[in-house]
Amino acid sequence: MTDAPQDTAPVDEAPVLSADERGVRTLTLDAPERRNALSLPLMTALRDALDRAADDDAVRAVVLTHTGNTFSAGADLSGRGGTPHDLVALLRALVELPKPVVARVTGHVRGGGLGLLGACDLSFAANATSSFAFSEVRVGVAPAVISLPLLPRLDPRAATRYYLTGERFDAAEAARIGLITEAAEDVDAALAPVLTALRRSSPQGLAAAKRLVTAEVLRAFDRDTDNLASMSARLFGSAEAREGMTAFLERREPTWAQ
Repeated sequence: MTDAPQDTAPVDEAPVLSADERGVRTLTLDAPERRNALSLPLMTALRDALDRAADDDAVRAVVLTHTGNTFSAGADLSGRGGTPHDLVALLRALVELPKPVVARVTGHVRGGGLGLLGACDLSFAANATSSFAFSEVRVGVAPAVISLPLLPRLDPRAATRYYLTGERFDAAEAARIGLITEAAEDVDAALAPVLTALRRSSPQGLAAAKRLVTAEVLRAFDRDTDNLASMSARLFGSAEAREGMTAFLERREPTWAQ
């Protein structure tokens, strides 16, 4: 499996590629010029691709990966990012898909991209090329909506540290705190036995087992979606966030940095 499989094809001419191999459908985020930021077109294309995978009896599992050196940079700050509820819908689609979703990461993950990892059932990241950060606090917002799949799974002390500081951390630390399943020297070698096991598993059994392990995450969605979506919208609409995002795009420090 490579970052850009030779037999991939556009999904509805949108920035997601799809390829099938022996019951595993690989969906590749393919907007490297935007660092696979979560634009509305990308989120819509990925949701459509997940819907197709759910309806295809030949698909036993889904691998979510990327082109370029960034899995996802998080929110699209260019004005194409959609609403908090658009992101909620995508994250919930990943959690509710009745087939396992496995993230394959060989690059950087920031902000909302970490929400994608939290919504996947399993996540594998390359030690040498992967890095992670909850970068929201650096631009005047907070990891609100992505907390829905993440907080039920993250180590609480680690979540507190990285939510508050925005520090960058590596794949080994991401595995230690529960953000990913495994940090690997060779991510495809680590994935191979997992995909073999999923191919040998009953579709009915997989769907039922996934419902068991995602029950607490879905309770968080049911309980907290409205409050966290409102918080996200309020923060992104604030003057402080406008300053933070402008500073980021202009590659300068925001006014509050000391």
